[in-house]
Amino acid sequence: MTIRTQEEIVTRIWALRADRGDIFGFREEVLVEALDLDHVRQVIAPRHPGEWTQRVDHETYARDYLRFAVGKILDHRGNSASRSVDKLSELAWLLGRDDIVAAMDHPGYPMYGAPKVKAFADGFGWPFLDDLDGDDRLALARMAEGQQCDPQGCERGCAD
Repeated sequence: MTIRTQEEIVTRIWALRADRGDIFGFREEVLVEALDLDHVRQVIAPRHPGEWTQRVDHETYARDYLRFAVGKILDHRGNSASRSVDKLSELAWLLGRDDIVAAMDHPGYPMYGAPKVKAFADGFGWPFLDDLDGDDRLALARMAEGQQCDPQGCERGCAD
């Protein structure tokens, strides 16, 4: 998979800061970990090298984070699910998949971002429902379609 250049990543970090589109820094966190030490110093000033860790295998991280995001959706964790959508979108950008970023960028945020996370998984051709059994599989499929997790009504808060 192609990863963006160090200069592209630095430019994106400055753009996120300029338009204040990443208030909590979740997107920037993904990007900073993709920088080498020389480039990370352009956007942060770590006092000690231990304050910053470079991530090398972004594809494995994206696959693992996808599983994490699905868990947050199924657990109806609003803030955590939102963070997951932001991070997955940034991982798609980092991995050079503007098509996936565009697919995730549809308006709205139904069902804890399930449709956006499904767009991420589908774009890469990675499992979305395949790792799940029974009720979780059915619930996630419904949520990805923008419906509440249970057709009889959700006790945890999601709604059509």
